[in-house]
Amino acid sequence: MAIKIEHLDKRFGSFAALDDVSLDIRQGELLALLGPSGSGKTTLLRVIAGLEHADGGRVLFDGEDATRLSVQARRAGFVFQHYALFRHLTVEENIGFGLRVRRGRERVPEARVRARVAELLSLVQLEGLGARYPSQLSGGQRQRVALARALAIEPRVLLLDEPFGALDAQVRRDLRRWLRELHDRTGLTTVFVTHDQEEALELADRVAILNRGRIEQVGSPADAYDAPASPFVYSFVGAVNRLPARWREGRLHVGGVPLPAAGRAAAAGQGDAEVFVRPEDLRLSDAPDAWPATVVAAQRTGPRLRLRARLHEGQAEVEVELPADLQGDAAVPGAEVRLAPKRFGWFPLAGASAPA
Repeated sequence: MAIKIEHLDKRFGSFAALDDVSLDIRQGELLALLGPSGSGKTTLLRVIAGLEHADGGRVLFDGEDATRLSVQARRAGFVFQHYALFRHLTVEENIGFGLRVRRGRERVPEARVRARVAELLSLVQLEGLGARYPSQLSGGQRQRVALARALAIEPRVLLLDEPFGALDAQVRRDLRRWLRELHDRTGLTTVFVTHDQEEALELADRVAILNRGRIEQVGSPADAYDAPASPFVYSFVGAVNRLPARWREGRLHVGGVPLPAAGRAAAAGQGDAEVFVRPEDLRLSDAPDAWPATVVAAQRTGPRLRLRARLHEGQAEVEVELPADLQGDAAVPGAEVRLAPKRFGWFPLAGASAPA
């Protein structure tokens, strides 16, 4: 099912949780809603599910206006961060609950309920655990039960709100891989909320990045990391160095050195700007136009060496990530080095001119 969101607004008192949000969610894709706390991502998910009502705008399911449809009529499977399982019901009873409570013409025969539960236990790799209670399961197993319960009603869309937030790091990594495989098998349109950028970039087909109730960028994980559309996205997705810069004579200068024209910087701007360089995009260089710097600290982490260096011009500090086998004398605090960016992005400061 495809979902179209048109100009959604939602306020809680004077706080704008959603501010003119529009988004197209494609049939069968796995879309991440990524952003910091308070950015509006959970509110947007709940509006899609019908658990919250927007103050303005529409939600369309396959072209049908779902704005006034009830939660049940929308047939959205919802998974919460803390599982929300019934503690007094077994795993099998939890999974089959949504089917057993149907009445009238939608009532499901018990034999079909049992068959569906068995099918889902196999799908989420919990065969043989149907008679256990939630308290007898690990956190990862409980989240699988919650996913199976959401899938039992044969939803048109699967909505996940921080599904792995309550789990430890290793279990989260394992469940991320499992969820991606599950999505690829079912082909169900899936939207999940997370503030974990690694989770979003690893799992999603596309990422919608929210900030203060607005969508800053929608695109592939590679786009979000390699071609951020705003200073916020650059700073939120991945580590980045932010350096003051200024346009002079058609060149962008940082640390007293003109940068090579590349990408967006090829179209000259004016005035003050900020340059964004990821740690892995800084390299040691002997070039005369590289930035002179002094190493402040060095830390080896597995196959990588992370340096913190202070530029001589302006005293800005930057982080540099290098392969550990290239460390040489640069790993010593106090070492003098020269740094050059392999690639970078830039944005004008308020009041400065951006390229057309």
